[in-house]
Amino acid sequence: MTIDFANLQKHYLLYKEEIDTAVHAVMDKCNFIMGEEVAQLENALAVYVGAKHAITCSSGTDALQLSLMAIGIAPGDEVITTPFTFIATAEMIAHLGAVPVFVDIDEATYNIDPAKIEAAITKKTKAIIPVSLYGQTSDMEVINAIASKHGLIVIEDAAQSFGATYKGKKSCALSDIGCTSFFPAKPLGCFGDGGAIFTDNDALAEKMRSMRVHGQSKRYHHRYIGIGGRLDTIQAAVLNVKLRHYAEDLTLRQEVARKYDTALSGKRPVPTIANGRTSAYAQYSIRVKNRNDLQNELKQHGIPTAVHYPMPLHLQECFTYLGYAKGAFPICEAVANEIMSLPMNPFLSDDEITYICGKL
Repeated sequence: MTIDFANLQKHYLLYKEEIDTAVHAVMDKCNFIMGEEVAQLENALAVYVGAKHAITCSSGTDALQLSLMAIGIAPGDEVITTPFTFIATAEMIAHLGAVPVFVDIDEATYNIDPAKIEAAITKKTKAIIPVSLYGQTSDMEVINAIASKHGLIVIEDAAQSFGATYKGKKSCALSDIGCTSFFPAKPLGCFGDGGAIFTDNDALAEKMRSMRVHGQSKRYHHRYIGIGGRLDTIQAAVLNVKLRHYAEDLTLRQEVARKYDTALSGKRPVPTIANGRTSAYAQYSIRVKNRNDLQNELKQHGIPTAVHYPMPLHLQECFTYLGYAKGAFPICEAVANEIMSLPMNPFLSDDEITYICGKL
């Protein structure tokens, strides 16, 4: 048996007629930038998430950058985040000349540990970016309370958790700003790069809309320093179709995860989903010993695996200047040495899950 890790082709074929029609409609109009499909998508995203504003952009990375720019992050400012995530989270902080300040993770959920955040706050701290890793949000209520106490902004990096919930509210609508990614392999993915920002703050929404088109207030009049960060119309058309089917896709992902849980129960530790939360299961990640040998063995049986993420950010060469040493965040480092993601997509069959777990 040969397993497809994300099975993007099957997902396309499932909605091929609708997607092709939507894409060809854009091509017929040749309105490739900021076409009407973009506004349609933004309205639908805002309704789905439960946020007042949805601002689409060219990637999840640009969503983070626009958010940080909009709240005025400047050189020397500090932003607290997790060292256990994709580099874009801390990279955008550093890109603006600010300082990423890392806090160790919770060993059960792999998300930032709220109990350790307050000790990292200084007079230079301006914001907190919790990452909703693998599809599950951080403890946002606690993090928001800490931020409120210290006058900080919270930006949820929800690149992996679109559709997940926290105490009945959807990820991306849990803090001052929420950012997500529509990279093709995400739970809701387009056919290239794409992202979105969510907020209830009218002023921030207006500013970010301007900043994504080079800070324009109107054509060739620039109020802010911005970026070229628009979502193209074809990607919006694809996402409009996929968003209509997303509730079903998400349910299927969660059913696959439950089947994994059942098959692995008592044999392997399964992902912990905290009370009051649901996961979008961008990944189904477990901890294993002798990971390299196990991955090679599974590969021989047609089972692909991945590692998200093998090296914590504080140990990356590009962040040497921050001065963190090995051992600074022991939980994060231990998890990074053992974490391994199994195939996860809405179309994994019972036979495939049984095969994967049996070989594992």
